[in-house]
Amino acid sequence: MSNYRKPVVLLLNVGSPDAPTPAALRRYLRTFLDDPRVVDLPTLIRKSLVHLLIVPFRSPRSAKLYARIWTEKGAPLLVHTAAQATGLADRLGVPVVYAMRNGNPSIPDVVERMLADAVTDIVVIPMYPQYASASSGTAIAEFYRALNEYEYVPSVRVVGPFFDDKAYLDALAARIRAGLERSTAEQLLFSYHGLPVRQLKSAAKTSGGNCWLADCCNTVHSGNHACYRAQCLATSRALAERLPGVKCSTTFQSRLKGAQWMQPYTDETAVALARQGVRRLAVVCPSFIADCLETASEIGIELRETFKHAGGEDLALIPCLNDDGAGLDALAALARAELAR
Repeated sequence: MSNYRKPVVLLLNVGSPDAPTPAALRRYLRTFLDDPRVVDLPTLIRKSLVHLLIVPFRSPRSAKLYARIWTEKGAPLLVHTAAQATGLADRLGVPVVYAMRNGNPSIPDVVERMLADAVTDIVVIPMYPQYASASSGTAIAEFYRALNEYEYVPSVRVVGPFFDDKAYLDALAARIRAGLERSTAEQLLFSYHGLPVRQLKSAAKTSGGNCWLADCCNTVHSGNHACYRAQCLATSRALAERLPGVKCSTTFQSRLKGAQWMQPYTDETAVALARQGVRRLAVVCPSFIADCLETASEIGIELRETFKHAGGEDLALIPCLNDDGAGLDALAALARAELAR
């Protein structure tokens, strides 16, 4: 048996466009949305909807939204992910690379570079605490598809959902406490990325369970272990336990028209709270490890404007873990456990 071993840790995330321009957004959205795990409709309907309706009309608006949060170094998600890779490499003592399901650096390109570098072991970390087919599922599937193009397949271990990992929860709770101290908010929203209800039901059926969108999500068990909603609610409960005295609610953001999505909705909840007399609101997004369009723009800008228009005074976006030291320690521990196998 050879003593040669060269491990690498691979971070997978959703990705960002190459530039905040309509042309770049058209390229990005075509890949992102023409994915049966993201838009789970029959092929002809999906392609017609995406290429003829959504992409042409959504690209200019999305470009303007990205332009508002774009940094000198590029898209926030890419900047934060690069910093996370550097911080993890320092902690683990092995190379850490990252790839994006959509955009650059692409998963096929990164897989090609890893194999050219003679790696023998790959530990994959999908950067999503809760599992969903449209996030973790599609990233992992694309990784295996890219790897399948090569004769040699190295050892692969994938870090599973870490929605209930103690170190991750402790790090995020500390982040939230610091944000609440700065904002003096009266109430806290845990805002998760939403999904169509049909995707919840499909995931449950293909993982040995069923989905009732009811009290079945109050615990995670064999019948709903792959349920995104159940995992989100488990994260919320664990965070609430770490935040005694804080009034918390769980909501879901980023819905699209034309289907039933997970509820309650973040925007409608924020408006209702403002009309009920809540003047200062804080929002944290536990389904994201790095700040991106859905946090910095959708919550930090758009929801803040919506809340103020409804009568609120201020809405504070609590940043994602990004390259927070405790958050990186939690990710490093997850990777280290797989590297030791």
